[in-house]
Amino acid sequence: MHNRLNRAFLGLGSNIGDRKYTLGRAVHLIHQVTEIEVLQSSSLYETDPVGYTEQDVFLNIAIEIETSLPPEELLTHMQRIETLLGRTRMIRWGPRTLDIDILLYGHEYIHHGDLQVPHPRMMERAFVLVPLAEIAPEAPIAYKTGEEVRYTSVEDALEKLEDTEGVRQCGKLVWKHVVEERKG
Repeated sequence: MHNRLNRAFLGLGSNIGDRKYTLGRAVHLIHQVTEIEVLQSSSLYETDPVGYTEQDVFLNIAIEIETSLPPEELLTHMQRIETLLGRTRMIRWGPRTLDIDILLYGHEYIHHGDLQVPHPRMMERAFVLVPLAEIAPEAPIAYKTGEEVRYTSVEDALEKLEDTEGVRQCGKLVWKHVVEERKG
């Protein structure tokens, strides 16, 4: 049993259907996992698609969680929630009802199998860094230089990005009300 509590950050995105509802529902389902507590959420951001651009704009958020789950089990739970909310994997970086990425897990650098933490392209993506910087500007992002693991902050990584124009704040996700349904 993995009892130690770890702070982690997740990135969520949706561009099919009722995007705001899907994100709210996803946060609710994440919080329902016994070993996870949702601590806070960023604002909602409307973001232009990256990679495969012939698709609708996304809504993105970042959330901070505390969890006793090891990273591999956290990934399994997030993939289960994606599937539950209609995620299918058809086109790489293509349209999706829901995408949940583990952005950061403590100060860890994990690269094995399907699990890569920090998320491998997060330092290149404004739609990840802008919401994350809102809630955790000083959070450390681990990266490798040769065999050495080094760290930079979310804020410093965001400052190095040349283009953040495709990311527009567009309101709040009232996740506490969604979460309160669990307790009531």
